[in-house]
Amino acid sequence: MRGSGPEGLILRADVELALAARERQAAAPAPAPAVASTALAAPAGERVPLRGVRGAVADKLSRSRTEIPDATCWVDADATELMAARAAMNAAGGPKISLLALLARICVHALARFPELNSTVDTAAREIVRLPSVHLGFAAQTPRGLVVPVVKDAGSRTAESLTAEFARLTEAARQGAITPADLTGGTFTLNNYGVFGVDGSTPIINHPEAAMLGVGRIIPKPWVHQGELAVRQVVQLSLTFDHRVCDGGTAGGFLRYVADCVEQPAVLLRTV
Repeated sequence: MRGSGPEGLILRADVELALAARERQAAAPAPAPAVASTALAAPAGERVPLRGVRGAVADKLSRSRTEIPDATCWVDADATELMAARAAMNAAGGPKISLLALLARICVHALARFPELNSTVDTAAREIVRLPSVHLGFAAQTPRGLVVPVVKDAGSRTAESLTAEFARLTEAARQGAITPADLTGGTFTLNNYGVFGVDGSTPIINHPEAAMLGVGRIIPKPWVHQGELAVRQVVQLSLTFDHRVCDGGTAGGFLRYVADCVEQPAVLLRTV
């Protein structure tokens, strides 16, 4: 320190000035490290804000991937008899029965046999909560994005009632008139991605549910039927499940039962 007094004498004022300068240096922000200019440049391209339906879906899917240890199993099934059964129902007169409604009926009965998959996980309590009713969600693509309307008490509905409710909720979703109550409370989701012309998928579970059944397109394929090669209506079924609620044996049993009902709808008459 250089004093400002006679012959360089350090005065009290010199000390106070030096202390004040040191305090100012300590309070000043540290200079940013030198980085290459390319690291600071924003990526080029169109920017689409994640808000509204798209933002809500993004948050929910991210949470599902973060919290749920999911696994997927799949099987090909001969849907010829199911398609024939639907044609016979619709030929009998009355309101038409949708394929989705028949698949929903199969799901409901499969969940009655494998209740582990109609559940949710209470992470705070470290408990699996098996739910008493099936509230069936189904994936619906709309101009505003993917939504999952929920058919409440699907287990108590007929195929005709399910068809009408699927149609009502789908139209409301497409018109942007669906209510929050129609989008919440699901316990299991049915995802018919076959309408997009694809055979298979590994969908993300609709948090906080424990499983989702995926259905691919139904198309003619070579198939061994009654010991002979034939052209049959074949569909790929996939089950994505939360591995915390069950193991592969349960998931496989559920999927196999669904496939058996698709291949032989009369199985429902034997097991319900």
